[in-house]
Order: sequence, then structure tokens, then C-alpha cells
Amino acid sequence: MQLHVGCAMWTHVPWQHRFLPHPLPPKERLQAYASWCNAVEGNTTFYATPARTTVEMWAAQVDPTFRFVLKLPKVITHDHRLNKADEELRTFLTAMEPLGPRAHALWIQLPASFAPTDLGSLAAFLHKAPSTFRYAVEVRHPAFFEEERSTRLLEQVLARVGAEWVPFDTLTLFQTPATSYVEREAWMSKPRLPRRTRALTRYPIVRYIGRDDLDVTINGWQYLADQTAEWLREGRSPTIFLHTPDNAESLALARRFHNDVRTRVPELDPLPEPIPAEPPTLF
Repeated sequence: MQLHVGCAMWTHVPWQHRFLPHPLPPKERLQAYASWCNAVEGNTTFYATPARTTVEMWAAQVDPTFRFVLKLPKVITHDHRLNKADEELRTFLTAMEPLGPRAHALWIQLPASFAPTDLGSLAAFLHKAPSTFRYAVEVRHPAFFEEERSTRLLEQVLARVGAEWVPFDTLTLFQTPATSYVEREAWMSKPRLPRRTRALTRYPIVRYIGRDDLDVTINGWQYLADQTAEWLREGRSPTIFLHTPDNAESLALARRFHNDVRTRVPELDPLPEPIPAEPPTLF
């Protein structure tokens, strides 16, 4: 029984000295994060494919059970829209090879303009993509959530290759008007879409974003804690990513979510104790 939880990044200035030791050299930063969480969103790969030596450094810091959900570069998903991107995909996959089993899924985040009429491109891309990797797809066009036929067609495309649908749950974020600059910024940048709780594979992935108010954030995820517990009882192995508008508390919130699920599924092993942010003193 495995539940993986994580955040949108493994380094964040507000975490320094509070949750994570600082300063740390690059070869130790992921290791410190991994003492808090056992998964991470690979968002930086959206902007550029890292050097293989960089990926080797990542792999050396975490054990093989740690999960990266790695976003495909935008040149593939947004510029080429999954068409004629074979060379870019090969370059990316070669760079990711050192991660081995840590590369839990390759995350295909598609632009909001990618509509049901574009599903042929997704089907062709997934059909050609190497089966040595697991794939997860995030769509943002409203039709996939609101039109039964479009939902069914996307699920069929994903089911053919055992790919998962990654929902981004923003309902708590949009529940009431924004009350801070970072909440207003999140309102401008995050998709406003219906909630989805259906898993297609043994490895569901959910992204959840809350609010500045931690109590509102925690209350908003209770349905997800219930759903995650159900998935675990069904023999699935979910990965849940916790966000807030500024992500200042997301490390602690990810562990809180894991604990909330453990109250529902007591046989779930606890996360290990994190590395202290500051070294112990004699007095």
C-alpha cells in the first residue's frame, strides 16, 4: 500500500530555515525535500530539457521509490501540439533515463485550446511513445469535463495505452473571491474546471490547490482524502500534489494530507521524520 505526496517544486525560498536547511548545495537540496515528501512535480522540464548530468544528480539524491511526475517540454505540447516532435521527445527521454523507476510518469499538460477535435494528435502521440514510460495527461478544455461524449473519447484514448488523466482541482481556490495578491494571481493563471475523481489506472494522480487560509485548504481536501483512502483500499497507488497560492506551507500541508489519509487507512505506513531545518544545539 503506497501513497505518494508532494509539491510543485523541491526548493522554495519560504521553506528555507523553516522546513529545509539553508544554504544547501544543489546536490543535497532534493535529498532534503525528499525527507518531507516522497514525490514531486517536475515543472521545470516544461521550460527546457535539463542536461543528463543534472538528472543524474537528481537520481543520486533519492531512492528508487521516490516519484517524479515530469512535465514534457512545452515545445512538444504547446509549440508542436504533439505533432512532428519525435526529435524533441527523444532528446527529453534520453535526458530522463538516469531516473530509472523514479520517473513515475511523463506528464503531458496540454493547452486550454487543445480540444476534443485534437484527440487524434494525442492518440497518435501516445501510440508512438515508448512503452517503457508511464504517461499522464492533463487537459484544460472545458468540453472534456462538460460533454459526456468528449469525456468518453478522451478516456478511450488514454485507456488504449494505460495512461492516466490528471485532474487539477481548483474548486477550493475559486470557492470565494480572492483576498490577497497571490490568490488573485492564482485566479488569473489557474484553470476553473469541474472536479474529477475517476481513476483510469492503478496510479491516479491529482493536483489540488487551496487558499491562503490553511483551514479552508484542509477542509477543501477532505473529499480527496476520502477518495484517496478508497483508491488505496482498491489496491491503487495514488500520487497527490498539494498547492496553495504562494506554496509557503505546501511542504507541511502535503504531510498533513498524508496523515489525514492515514486516519482513514491506519495500515498505511507513516512518512519518515524530515531532516531538521537547523542542526541540533547543546543548549
